[in-house]
This record gives sequence, C-alpha cells and structure tokens, in this order.
Amino acid sequence: MIDLRPIAIRTLLSALLVTVLAFGQSAQAQDGAALFADKCATCHKPDKDLTGPALKGVEDRVKDKEALHAWIRNPQKVLASGNKYFNDLYIKWNKVPMNANPQLTDEEIDAILAYVEAYQPKVAGNAGGNVVVEEKDNSILYGILTLILAVVALVMLQVNSNLKKLADEKEGIPAGEPVPFYLNKTYIALVVIILFIIGGFNLTKGLIGLGRQQDYQPDQPIFYSHKVHAGVNQINCLYCHGGAMEGKHANIPSLNVCMNCHMTVNEYTGETLYRENGEEVDGTAEIQKIYAAVGYDPASKQYTGDAKGIEWVKIHSLPDHVYFNHSQHVAVGGVQCQTCHGDIQNMDVVKQFSDLSMGWCVNCHRETKVNFGGENGEGNKFYSLYEKFHNEIKEGKRDSVTVADIGGTECQKCHY
Repeated sequence: MIDLRPIAIRTLLSALLVTVLAFGQSAQAQDGAALFADKCATCHKPDKDLTGPALKGVEDRVKDKEALHAWIRNPQKVLASGNKYFNDLYIKWNKVPMNANPQLTDEEIDAILAYVEAYQPKVAGNAGGNVVVEEKDNSILYGILTLILAVVALVMLQVNSNLKKLADEKEGIPAGEPVPFYLNKTYIALVVIILFIIGGFNLTKGLIGLGRQQDYQPDQPIFYSHKVHAGVNQINCLYCHGGAMEGKHANIPSLNVCMNCHMTVNEYTGETLYRENGEEVDGTAEIQKIYAAVGYDPASKQYTGDAKGIEWVKIHSLPDHVYFNHSQHVAVGGVQCQTCHGDIQNMDVVKQFSDLSMGWCVNCHRETKVNFGGENGEGNKFYSLYEKFHNEIKEGKRDSVTVADIGGTECQKCHY
C-alpha cells in the first residue's frame, strides 16, 4: 500500500513555497515604488522636474553605475571628489544639497532605478481631469491560490487515510475509524496557529496606526488652492505661515493676511479648479466667502463689521506628548516645507503627506545632516561646541554630522 501522506505534505509545502516566492516577486516589484516614495518622492518625480530633476533616464545620463550609487549614498563626498557631471548638476539646481542615503544597499538602489525607468502612469479620464495612477495588487489572488492548494492538500490527506483503512481491512489488520479532519488535533492546532499569526499581525498593524491620519484630506469651508497661491502665483509659504520661521507653530493665517491681496483681487481668472470628486469650483464665489467671513463689502470697499470668521479644519496633528518646533526645523535646520508636507505647491486640496510617526521622525534625524560648518567658519556657530566631531572631520574619519549624532534620537528631545 502506497502511503500518500508524504506526497500530500510535500504538495502543501510546495504550495506554500510557491506562494512565498510569488509574494517575494510581488514585494520586490513594489519595493522600488515604496523606497522611491520614502526616500526620493519629496524632491523628485520620475517624469518631471520638482525640487530636483526628473529621474527617468538617469541611468542613460550616468553611465558609471558605481558613481551613481555613490552619489545617491553620499552626494557631498562625490561633489568633493570633483565629479564633473554631478558638480554641474549641483550648480544647475541652485546648489540645493541632496539628502544622503548611506543606509541604502545596491539592491535597494537598483530597485528604485528600475521603478523609475519602468514608471508609466495610467491615466483614467474623469470629470476633474485629475490623473489617476493605477497600481495592481495581487495579494488577494495569491491568497486564493494558497487557500485552494491547502484545501487540495487536506483532501489528499483524507483520501490517503481512507485508502489506508481499506487496505488494512483487506489484510485483516484491525484499524480504528479515521478521525475527521475537523476533529484532527494536528489540523486544529495548525489552523489556530495560522489564525493567531494573522490576527496578531493585523492587530499590531492596526494598533501602530492608531491616531495616524496619513492622506487625510478634509473639505474646508472655503476652497483654498495651494497650487494657485504657492505654485502659480509663487507666494512664499512664510508670507501666510510666518510662525513656521519664528515660532513653534506654523499658524493658520488670519483673514487680514488674505485681505492684503483680496482687497483688489476679487475675481478668479485662472485655470478651472476641481474638487477631488471632480466637481468644478467657482473660484470667484470662493473669494466672496472670504468677504462674508471678514465682513467686507467689495462694492463699497468698506468693512461692515459683520465678521463671521472661518472654521478651518485642522489637518496635521501630533499627540499631546510630542514636542515639535517649526522654527527649530525651518530656521535652524533649513528643512524645506515639502520634506514634511509633500508637493504642497501642486496641491489644490491639501492632504497629510507624511504619516508623522515616531519612526518617520527618527529616520529623518538619522539621515539629515546638520549645517556643521568647517574650517572656513561657515555653518551654525552653536556646533563649534562639538570639538570631537570637528576633529573627526579634519582627520577624515567622517564627512558629515547628522541630527542623530548630536542627540536627535534621544527620547527627551521630543518627549518631556
């Protein structure tokens, strides 16, 4: 009598192996997109210029792959080496320093480059003319395939048990009744363990996400387009959010700030505006809402005294136990608004770009270099206290100092 149990077990293991490999290939394909979103998307787009140049075709422009990897890991070191292409690029982009990514492996960099080269956004037509990029997720398909193969394996095990019973009866070997698979302790234990792992994973993931609101995009009482103001009209962020440079909070600008321009600008004549659902926006009517809120009569150009105010919906929130100071990052650290808020100058309806988690902040502190200065005396004078780091730079032991090096990952920096 052939014992089919080893065959069934091998079948089940093979099914699991196929699934793992399939997930691995899918993950590898998506790793480039995830890494790009995490490390590059703040300053770059694959197909058009942003804070930095468009990255599509970068491998054609830089034939030396090792030099390209070195640039992504440590741009300052490559600039210091005298590489002509990257020095010209640095000058062309107004000497805006690129963030170093020393933690990226060759495989991760190649995954990013592969994603950039293969980038082809799929455009779906809609009323608002917005671009929709579709991404395939085969997780459900792989899950169904795994479930089917697992059921086949269980059926084979049950068939094997029944055949063995028939063979034993024919040979006169006493055999007990086969245990149904739903009463089999091994099967029950296996199912319990699998459910425990899946449940624990999802519970942990859910708990980690408590209080997070990445991509939160509420409707505001007045349709205010950052794209029109900061993008098209090039209004500096600090004109409205002056607190970002000088205080802890960036502050929501008062209606007086709005009226500085809208005393004269009382009609919208720009490109058609759309809400996220594709609904067209009457820009002139939105300006009238400002007048109603501040109590202003545009016909007589007089204030009526009937001010109502505007209840803006807060988008970016941090827990009460977290200390964050805008001026410390903007004025001292030189952090650009887009680093945390994304491509804000191209947003009509603002959303929370970053997850603002502790891990996200800590990673930024580990990777961001401070303006440490050098022998020429440039840089923040406060860092002259760190004699050890200055000596290491002079001796060539390090080429930069990160926020983490000066205590930026210590708990009490943000929690006290």
